[in-house]
Amino acid sequence: MSRFWNQGGSDTEEEDKLSDYESEEEIEAPRDAAGGDAAGSKYLRENDSDSDASDDQRRVVVSAKDKRFQELSATVEQMKNAMKINDWVSLQECFDKINKQLDKVMRVAETSKVPTVYIKAMVMLEDYLAETLSNKEAKKKMSTSNAKALNKMKQNLKKNNKQFEDQINKYRENPEVEDQVVSDEEDEDEEEEDDDGALSDTKSDIHGSDSEIDDGRGNDNDVGGDDWQKQLGKKDKLMEKQFMKDPSEITYDIVNKKVKEIIAARGRKGTGRVELVEQLTFLTKVAKTPAQKLEIYFSVVSAQFDINPSLSGHMPINVWKKCVHNMLVILDILSQYTNILVDDTVEPEENETQKGDDYKGTIRVWGNLVAFLERLDAEFFKSLQCIDPHTRDYVERLRDEPMFLALAQNVQEYSERSGNLKAAAKVALKRVEFVYYKPQGVYEAMRKLAEQSEEESNEEGADDFKGPPSFVATPELVPRKPTFPESSRALMDSLVSLIYQSGDERTKARAMLCDIYNHALMDEFSIARDLLLMSHLQDTVQQLDISTQILFNRAMAQLGLCAFRVGLISEAHSCLSELYSAGRVRELLAQGVSQSRYHDKTPEQERLERRRQMPYHMHINLELLEAVHLTCAMLLEVPYMASNIFDVKRRIISKTFRRLLETSEKQTLTGPPENVRDHVMAATRALTLGDFQKAYDVITSLDVWKLLRNREDVLEMLKSKIKEEALRTYLFKYAASYTSLGLDQLSKMFDLSETQTHCIVSKMMVNEELHATWDQPTRCIIFHEAEHSRLQALAFQLTEKLSVLAENNERAMEAKLGGGSLDGLPLRRRDGPDYAAVAAGGGGNRWQDNQSYSQGRQGGRSGYGGKPFTPGQFSSGGYSRDRGNQSRGTGNYGRSQRGQMDSSARMVSLNRGVR
Repeated sequence: MSRFWNQGGSDTEEEDKLSDYESEEEIEAPRDAAGGDAAGSKYLRENDSDSDASDDQRRVVVSAKDKRFQELSATVEQMKNAMKINDWVSLQECFDKINKQLDKVMRVAETSKVPTVYIKAMVMLEDYLAETLSNKEAKKKMSTSNAKALNKMKQNLKKNNKQFEDQINKYRENPEVEDQVVSDEEDEDEEEEDDDGALSDTKSDIHGSDSEIDDGRGNDNDVGGDDWQKQLGKKDKLMEKQFMKDPSEITYDIVNKKVKEIIAARGRKGTGRVELVEQLTFLTKVAKTPAQKLEIYFSVVSAQFDINPSLSGHMPINVWKKCVHNMLVILDILSQYTNILVDDTVEPEENETQKGDDYKGTIRVWGNLVAFLERLDAEFFKSLQCIDPHTRDYVERLRDEPMFLALAQNVQEYSERSGNLKAAAKVALKRVEFVYYKPQGVYEAMRKLAEQSEEESNEEGADDFKGPPSFVATPELVPRKPTFPESSRALMDSLVSLIYQSGDERTKARAMLCDIYNHALMDEFSIARDLLLMSHLQDTVQQLDISTQILFNRAMAQLGLCAFRVGLISEAHSCLSELYSAGRVRELLAQGVSQSRYHDKTPEQERLERRRQMPYHMHINLELLEAVHLTCAMLLEVPYMASNIFDVKRRIISKTFRRLLETSEKQTLTGPPENVRDHVMAATRALTLGDFQKAYDVITSLDVWKLLRNREDVLEMLKSKIKEEALRTYLFKYAASYTSLGLDQLSKMFDLSETQTHCIVSKMMVNEELHATWDQPTRCIIFHEAEHSRLQALAFQLTEKLSVLAENNERAMEAKLGGGSLDGLPLRRRDGPDYAAVAAGGGGNRWQDNQSYSQGRQGGRSGYGGKPFTPGQFSSGGYSRDRGNQSRGTGNYGRSQRGQMDSSARMVSLNRGVR
């Protein structure tokens, strides 16, 4: 009977110690110099004459662990020799060397315990240092280099020994006990090496012929042919043990005992992770009942996840595929035996899996399919993060998406059949996250790939472990390929409806954001905007986890691109403005790590940020995003700046655009545009002069517009918008130079139809942006001289400031004299606004909606022609109204509008325009 079945826990540990580390150095030598032919014997005899008495000794196998310990001990001996001659330069070198060797020893030994040999050396060095420092005469006689090395050692040793203060104190208390522990450990290692040698002798007798073949020595070369030995690897020993027993003799108790023994060794030091998976995989073939086979398969999947314990790395791709295959086999067993129930909330009975397939009652097996699926998704995500996206390996990895979607679909169907709708909603979210960012063309390509790769996935997922035939046969019952509807929108609707009904709050929020992203991708802006506003996610996103916040930023970016494609310029700018307000677009979208001179990140923060990065194929093109944002800001800012050229307190629509424009204006020499920002600034200069054709040519010369799906339609829309804003800018800037202007001439100047021109100019008149009227018989625009010169604008500003100064002076006088009733107030304050009513009404927006405010401004402006005037411009109304109304002036209006700007920057009021 095989030792694989009879060995106990201690035997398992001893067998595992045979090859704890795969990196071994095999130093081989001939057994006997007389074993070769004449030429070989002569050569060997010559070597024998040069060698010492070690000819008859067999060279041993030295593991990496023993080799490192030997190097450490040799360095300690060098330190002792240096102490004998008081050579502190050599001691310093040995000290640096032993610290480097300590790191290697602890890494190879996979332990955090410091070897006692090192502690003993540090104690010895510390005592010798104290002795040397106390002998002042010997210290004076030292050479310069030796004294310098002594002082350096004094500093380094004190700093180094602080890390091992507890171990050093423990050694000083009982040095004899510690030495005895070291000697015991060495004796145990020697015994293990002796056992290894005996075992290798036995195996070499069985596989003597194989070693000759592997060493490449046939019958033609007899030099030491029988003198060389090859030690079997751990995997070879395991496979040999597995197949030495007849599977028909195996019982349920033997399998159950072996499973518990292997699971108990999981995570223990010296236990090979891959070998543990192979042992459990072998046990799945000899399991006696379906429930026992299912239980072992759950253990196999858990052990496969342990193969990659690192958070930064990812599971090997072939192991990932085998894990998916094992999950599908688990679903096959659950589909074949419907009375088996997988549950992780209730601990099953001891021998629950002993019930056979003839048992009709419910059999409970501990497991969590959804947790395994989420771990597979995380490993797939990490693999895409780690693989270079510009290589063929990345594309090959993406071809595994249908395999995962097939597994997710089967797990969702099983959860729905078992009545666990909450788990089904979690699985549906995983399927949504694989589909939501794909346009229809990419979705159709994935459908075709799923149909073509069915046979390939079955071949790759098949288990390559060769063993006996399974006692419990499991046919393939669940489908190995996913089913996709014709359109991605139909699949999204079916999945998100399930999530909205049965998911938890986080699952619903993520599903909503994915749904918004997909609608925006399909150019359905109104639906995506309504979903966002009705969900109120913009108000609660700060309380969600970071990955959901990243998804929210991605949805807002895609929503801004969608609004731009459909021609909604102000809405697009509202969506994108907050992303660009802080200058951390890459970090907010998880498409790169931003480096800042003013904010240093800890290594842990950098690692966490890199783990959150999106895979390359899910990126939103940042160059296109910047081009859309700056183009929208240009179309909004240029007309507004032209209409408020003398207003120093005018609001800022886009701080990013203004900052870039100021930087561009400060440049002495302006070269040809090179990047997106340069192109937009060049177009801005042309648009300010009303040259729409040049602005359009500069903007369309960008290559990023090729990334748009309906490029021609978007550029045609963009040209129309540039014409309209050029017309508005021209009228704002040069209206003071005209008394009248013909409609036909204006239409020819900006290549617009007369209907469009009439509509734009009329809208400007209604909004009090343009002080003019239509003369219908002559089809001309009659301009009114309501504009003010630079001197007049400065006079109005001075008046405003003097009014504020007088008001502050009166308040200071009241505070000093203790003013009382309303009768004692000046007229300007007695007739002032109702401050209490305004405060109760909610601040700055009250001023904008106050009817008396607009009437007062229009009435105050009557002395200059009585024409209505826009609140954003300076007018005689600011001069003629009393000082009590000064808080309703231009400065407060700017603050009110700035408050509205801040609210729109939160990307909530998407249906409000800027103008």
